[in-house]
Amino acid sequence: MKVTNWQRGFTLLEVMIVVVILGILAVLVVPKIISRPDEARVMAAKQDIASLMQGLKLYRLDNQRYPVTEQGLQALAVRPTTAPLPLNWKAGGYIERLPKDPWGNPYQYLNPGVHGEIDIFSLGADSAPGGEGNDADIGSWSL
Repeated sequence: MKVTNWQRGFTLLEVMIVVVILGILAVLVVPKIISRPDEARVMAAKQDIASLMQGLKLYRLDNQRYPVTEQGLQALAVRPTTAPLPLNWKAGGYIERLPKDPWGNPYQYLNPGVHGEIDIFSLGADSAPGGEGNDADIGSWSL
């Protein structure tokens, strides 16, 4: 029976070369892929904060002031019942729903803000003030 090149199979050397190439690719590519989810969470938080800021600007246009800290960001979705009551609150609200940050925590809101007239921020991955890298606070002041 005659054996053709297609029926031969791979030699051990060929298999080892493929394994080495895959190992080199893994060393180069995997670290870049692993850091992507963290970058995506930071970008998602910045997008949420920008959307909340737009909602707050619309709220202010209608009601001549931002919600106070006690009313919080909830004032964008549900009409506040505590003083100061909004006089021209838009039926249906200014946002459809109040998002949570990418780590599952509520966004923080301060009026007056520490960094500006108002501050909206996420405490980052560690859910604690301050931090560095993925644990750093992400706020309206850094947009």
